[in-house]
Amino acid sequence: MAGSGSNLALWIAAARPKTLVLAVAPVVAGIGLAVFQTGELAAVTALLTLIAAVAIQIGTNLHNDASDYERGTDTADRLGPPRATAEGWFSLEQVKRAAHLAFGLAFVIGLALVVRGGWPILAIGIASLVAGYAYTGGPRPIAYGPFGELYVLLFFGLAAVGGTYYLQTLAFDWPALMVGIALGLPAAAVLLLNNYRDLETDRIAGRRTLCHHLGRPRARVLYGLLLLGSIAILGLTFGPTIAWPLLAAVPLGTLLTLKLVRGATGRQINPLLGQTGLFQAAVTVLLLVGFGLSRIA
Repeated sequence: MAGSGSNLALWIAAARPKTLVLAVAPVVAGIGLAVFQTGELAAVTALLTLIAAVAIQIGTNLHNDASDYERGTDTADRLGPPRATAEGWFSLEQVKRAAHLAFGLAFVIGLALVVRGGWPILAIGIASLVAGYAYTGGPRPIAYGPFGELYVLLFFGLAAVGGTYYLQTLAFDWPALMVGIALGLPAAAVLLLNNYRDLETDRIAGRRTLCHHLGRPRARVLYGLLLLGSIAILGLTFGPTIAWPLLAAVPLGTLLTLKLVRGATGRQINPLLGQTGLFQAAVTVLLLVGFGLSRIA
């Protein structure tokens, strides 16, 4: 029997830590934008927002793990990284219970955030939790249709940045929405890549994703647009005084697109997934650098 240290390592792997940047980056961007505009930081609120976002991401990952196993999607032909339930690391009930615990933690923290933010935060929080379950659960899972990328854009972009910004400032402003869209695009690109890799096995399992409808050639074009479009939106929103550091992300976005265009397939896509997440993180950091430099210019 595996020891407690081994179990902990497996639980960490089951939570898919490489995906957590997709939860953290938009929250950091929302906090950074709020501080840039107001000069103030609600530190405890910022910390609680980060923890809640990570808990929702982990809960969604674990729920996805269990649901795909139940539906028979995770087969021996799977090309992606190993999944906890399919690999037999933990039982189906254990993985489901862990997902519920993660969602429960997010819910409890969300109650504290509602005290500060009121009904807008309550609405965003409930929608995020419901969407986390609905992504691969229920009679018509989001992940099994063509709207998965839109789901990611809404919840890992607009809701994450907009909700974080609101919790800091208690107001909505259009730059926060534009930053949400910009950071939601590379997050959506991660899902597009995942579905691009699994296109054949997804079709067998009955999944009709956006990649299925587009086909691989157009999906490759869309991937590049999602990455470079993120930089373009931020440039148009803030202008060259703030956005010029983002030019440093253009070569990375171009390189990642070329890797896909030049024929990366199957398990070759797996490193590209993590690199696309790092691209989103790089865009976030460069935007914060732009904020900081504009203050001292």
